[in-house]
Amino acid sequence: MLAKAQDKQREFAFSRSDFDRLRQMLYDAAGISLAEYKMDMVYSRLTRRLRDLKLSSFADYLSHLEAHQGELGNFINAMTTNLTAFFREPHHFDYLTNEYLPARQATGQQQIRVWSAGCSTGAEPYSIAIALRNHPDIDTRQWPISMIASDIDSNVLNVARAGVYDLPRIDGIDEALRKRWFLRGKGENAGMARVKPELQAMLDFRLINLTRPWQLNTRLELIFCRNVMIYFDPPTQCRILEGMADHLVEGGLLFVGHSESPTRVTDRFELIGKTIYRKR
Repeated sequence: MLAKAQDKQREFAFSRSDFDRLRQMLYDAAGISLAEYKMDMVYSRLTRRLRDLKLSSFADYLSHLEAHQGELGNFINAMTTNLTAFFREPHHFDYLTNEYLPARQATGQQQIRVWSAGCSTGAEPYSIAIALRNHPDIDTRQWPISMIASDIDSNVLNVARAGVYDLPRIDGIDEALRKRWFLRGKGENAGMARVKPELQAMLDFRLINLTRPWQLNTRLELIFCRNVMIYFDPPTQCRILEGMADHLVEGGLLFVGHSESPTRVTDRFELIGKTIYRKR
């Protein structure tokens, strides 16, 4: 009786069967495994699409989704989580500055190719770029450093590519770094900040579905894939991590989120620091 009462309060009819079909479609399209308790989350995230399409139920939306391939991108965009912040999990950036760059300089290896997989609105790849270009004692301006920044959500990629953020988004960044790497907006752009072009030039933004062929066409020294694996089931995690190991150079590094552990699903990596793994 309680479930029926809740259904009546909803703007759109949404059954358990609808939810199960949407879960399966998300898994098939993006490899994302939604927990059974996230029915309310799915409802809240998709209601705007139903309103925009002038549909009256989730059954209608499912029919529309199956009939219009172009809607799949909107569906995936709505379902993906894009929590991000500049220099989130700061120990990773401290490692790049204090250990990784000095080690590269000592060996004379200057080329650094990076993949930020699941870059969201750009805070992560721009933070990586700043860390690699802002060493106090090592001038890396002439080093060939490049980065692929990818996400499955086309909307957040557009934000990342533009590199424009409201000032509260960058308040947590050290003042010296803000002045060095961001341009404050004036006039109609007051209250906004833009990443400097020299950082943007390092990044190649791409729409990449981690469960599909990546077509990276390069080997990599560093991969950041943080707080992404938590959305996949173990077999999918294993396939993705095996692919990342294949794309890393020998001794290449993988940076993951605080609740993720690649060694649980593959033996291709070894732990060398706090949520930092090296390809075996």
